[in-house]
Amino acid sequence: MNAEVSDSAQQRPLKILISLLYYVPHYTGYTIHVQDVAEALAARGHEVTVLCARHNLDLPRDETINGVRIVRLWAPIKLSRAMIMPFYPVALYAFMRQYDLIFSNTPMFETWMVAIIAALTGKNVVNTHHGDLILPPGLKNRFIQFVTFQLYKIMARKAYRIIAYSQDYADHSYYLRPYMHKVVPNYPPVRIPQPNPERVRELRAQWQKDGGPLIGYSGRFVQEKRPDILIRALEVINRKYPNARIVFAGQYNIPYEDTWQRHQDLVQKYRDQLIFLGVITSREALANFYAALDVMVLPSDTECFALAQVEAMLCGTPVVMSDTPGGRVPVTVTGMGKIAPRGNWRAFGEAICEVIENRERYLKPRSAIEAIFNFERTIDTYERIFREAAQHSRVKLSDFHTRKRKDA
Repeated sequence: MNAEVSDSAQQRPLKILISLLYYVPHYTGYTIHVQDVAEALAARGHEVTVLCARHNLDLPRDETINGVRIVRLWAPIKLSRAMIMPFYPVALYAFMRQYDLIFSNTPMFETWMVAIIAALTGKNVVNTHHGDLILPPGLKNRFIQFVTFQLYKIMARKAYRIIAYSQDYADHSYYLRPYMHKVVPNYPPVRIPQPNPERVRELRAQWQKDGGPLIGYSGRFVQEKRPDILIRALEVINRKYPNARIVFAGQYNIPYEDTWQRHQDLVQKYRDQLIFLGVITSREALANFYAALDVMVLPSDTECFALAQVEAMLCGTPVVMSDTPGGRVPVTVTGMGKIAPRGNWRAFGEAICEVIENRERYLKPRSAIEAIFNFERTIDTYERIFREAAQHSRVKLSDFHTRKRKDA
């Protein structure tokens, strides 16, 4: 009888509550990761609700997109990247009582509340860690990093499992190392359509200068991503490819950082070779962007994975990536590019030239990349862990109520 109940519990749809600060249409690798997991699980029949900040007042408070319910809370106070939601504890408690488990995402200021309310409601927490919080120098930012880490530890002690983007990142993360017995490596979900060859040709004709190579960058123009390293590398690149151009996709004038302003002298120095597209929200447009490039470059100082690398590879474009734990994984396991030392713009310039000059050597078929970074396998792992967490939550609650009846 117990086995039948257990099998039935394993088969029934789960009620999954997702907690994070930003959700689409705020586009970062972090939010796209959560969106893809949420929508894939909803497509499998699970009830999925996202509880997040209403980061833009034009967004509705409550809506459903692709089967996922999104509840956005009032967030009047901004602190660096964080947004303070005064009614978050009340909303979290009310929702968590109705769900089988909570899927939290860090770094996030409110994770300590997730842990405490999960304990009060008897629900398990599964947390995906999207990278250690690294902010620019300064006393205020050091304080924010310290406090956020202390709050994370409250959640980590409660978490049933902590999902890391890779074992390489987990081994080097100061957030994850103390909790390795709970860590499950799981490559992030990556989905991108096939590029449109005609549109790709149009983009190359539009961006190229006298047939020169196109070098891409996908991400925010922030200190930890080191876009300045790529721009400085033009001093090396221009010796072989004086008509090279760099095409930037992503937000570049960031309200919580002054990286864009601080590097204006560098931007102006090479302004004829730089193209800034801003944020690309369409995955079709993003696929065409990647496919139009000769090489994609990510010179980050810190990077837990960088989904953009795999997206570029799936579109047939090799990558030059900095030698960062986690970030070096896609190039290392596929061989589709080169790794360059962090912070060394000369080495980046040389690696970029090497890939452009011998591009065929670094190309792999899309099927080979999909075999390594398999979307369905990633979602299967999430689903399995969520089922285990939900089942253990129910067991604990059942035992708790049984003890109460016996005591009475």
